[in-house]
Amino acid sequence: MSRANLNELQAFVVIAREGSFTRAAAQLGVSQSAISHTMRALEARLGVRLLTRTTRSVSPTEAGQRLYQSMAPRFEEIEQELEAVSKFRHTPAGSVRISASEHAANNILWPKLLKVLPDYPDIKVEITVDYALSDIVAQRYDAGVRLGDQVAKDMIAIPIGPQLHMAVVASPDYFRKYPLPATPGDLSAHNCINLRLPTYGSLLQWDFEKDGHELKARVEGQWTFNSSVPILRAALAGCGLAFLPEDMVAKELVAGSLVRVLEDWCQPFPGYHLYYPNRREQSSALGVVIDALQYKGA
Repeated sequence: MSRANLNELQAFVVIAREGSFTRAAAQLGVSQSAISHTMRALEARLGVRLLTRTTRSVSPTEAGQRLYQSMAPRFEEIEQELEAVSKFRHTPAGSVRISASEHAANNILWPKLLKVLPDYPDIKVEITVDYALSDIVAQRYDAGVRLGDQVAKDMIAIPIGPQLHMAVVASPDYFRKYPLPATPGDLSAHNCINLRLPTYGSLLQWDFEKDGHELKARVEGQWTFNSSVPILRAALAGCGLAFLPEDMVAKELVAGSLVRVLEDWCQPFPGYHLYYPNRREQSSALGVVIDALQYKGA
């Protein structure tokens, strides 16, 4: 015996509940002849009569009543679940996975999302600190954060922060032992703190520009880290010169615990962008995250 399909069973449940082909057809949005044909097909497939038809009413047979009592609660359950799922259209919910650098995660994603997520308890955000410029599609991220000039052309990208400046800094104690560098060329005489990038295991170059002249410096020193936070800590401890985002050291510069040099060589560059695949539909949760992070200017 072939198995009845869900449409046939749903039609039977509605007819048995309403006691009328006409009302059942109206509820299901089909013609009366179509629903009659569906019921005949179901009864033929099951090899048993399910409904007793008269000129005035329709009622289930003994077999039909048993099937109705079994199936009706299940269809009601399905309808309730579908209604619950439909609420996702109005109440953003779901998980959003984001790949970002440590600086972007700490200075942009964290403070902006902290203000918004309490209003959306059904949204879960996972932020992975990643310097390796991972393929967000292959790694199943919903979005990534990169500097504006690093975003692939086939991605949708929105700015989430202003232009960035780097800062060369060291502690006052360090500069009591070493002279202040006047040009990037002077860095060769200094103890510089390096950042090890996961991409090819290389060290971060210190990029400078002044009067249209670009200079990429490869520096040396006793300390190398793969994260910017310990670099800041080492600079504060007098271990050497650090090359860090300006906003990361702003408080220390105001407090005088760090001294800035080569400022005229540190020109602005494109800031962080949130990027994600060009899909026709995006989740409501990602939509909330995008709105929260979008940079609207100073």
